[in-house]
Amino acid sequence: MEIAFTSEELEQIEKLKALYPESKAAIMPVLWMAQKKFDWLSEDVMKHVAEVMDLPYAHVMGVASFYTMYHKKPMGRNHVQVCTNISCMLKGGMEVYEHVKQRLGVGHTQATSDGKFSLEEVECMGACGGAPMIAINEDFYENVTLQSTDALLDKCV
Repeated sequence: MEIAFTSEELEQIEKLKALYPESKAAIMPVLWMAQKKFDWLSEDVMKHVAEVMDLPYAHVMGVASFYTMYHKKPMGRNHVQVCTNISCMLKGGMEVYEHVKQRLGVGHTQATSDGKFSLEEVECMGACGGAPMIAINEDFYENVTLQSTDALLDKCV
């Protein structure tokens, strides 16, 4: 697969860069665009982003490595994140994580052999009042139980 942004995507990147006093501040939304387009941020993708953003590769890699929202290896089509921070942990988040881990047969940041699911144990996702919570791709679910988690996983295609 060729690693390149379309002319429309390059225009969008220029618009993002124009939103900030310094264009390098647009790195996070541009990395997000790249991840959406290429599914994950390989070394080649990050080098392309560095080139497009006119930034050192080390800066791009540093940002991508710091934030857990960026995947540095292939993940499943349905990326399941289970919060195990204090509020979620106290309300059963660890049990939910262990349940999903067992059900999928994968561990932290691993993908199932069919590529359908990946699992990640994450820190606070900002829903302490609705603990425990999980996210599947970009959909967030609060007050989950083992049963509701199974139902959500069953709906995934």
